[in-house]
Amino acid sequence: MSKDLDKELAEAAGIDGKAPAQPAEGEGMAVPSHAAPAVTAEPRKRSLGLLVTLLALAGGLVALFLVGFKDAAIYAQPIDEYLGQADKMLGRKVRVDGELVPNSLKKQEDPCEYRFQLRGKETQMPVRFPQCVIPDTFRDMPGGGVQVTVEGEIEKTGTFLATTIMAKCTSKYDPASHQMAGKEPSDAPAGY
Repeated sequence: MSKDLDKELAEAAGIDGKAPAQPAEGEGMAVPSHAAPAVTAEPRKRSLGLLVTLLALAGGLVALFLVGFKDAAIYAQPIDEYLGQADKMLGRKVRVDGELVPNSLKKQEDPCEYRFQLRGKETQMPVRFPQCVIPDTFRDMPGGGVQVTVEGEIEKTGTFLATTIMAKCTSKYDPASHQMAGKEPSDAPAGY
């Protein structure tokens, strides 16, 4: 009995390639004349629609990377170059390289923040760092030479609001004598 039922269902659904059996007049359910014909999606149309959708998604992702990460493409600019275009950089997060102006590092207790000046070859820029902890290598040296990279954005007042400070390790290497500055040749480690 179940084999006959499966066969009848397959015929009714048109799975076996035969047309569905039509009930004789007066038998079973009548199909209304306004019923929609069975929808048969052609594989080619479905594939084309899927391809168009995937291409649109891929195009959207490419546009997101090109537009969304445009601001992050700047690595670090020298301070003179940055200040030359600072008005265009309002609200953009950037990194700026410069040298700490000697005796300019000041700590404010309430609210806790550091303020200092960075200089390039021709210009200086005030920097505000609103945090209580600075890197160990970030020290105000009386002789200068402390190279600093700050990350953040410039405010409308012209002060750079730093979110990150990276101080480069100051080297006392003297290329003329091939020695560390302030050390005699006898102080050099063995093997040099």
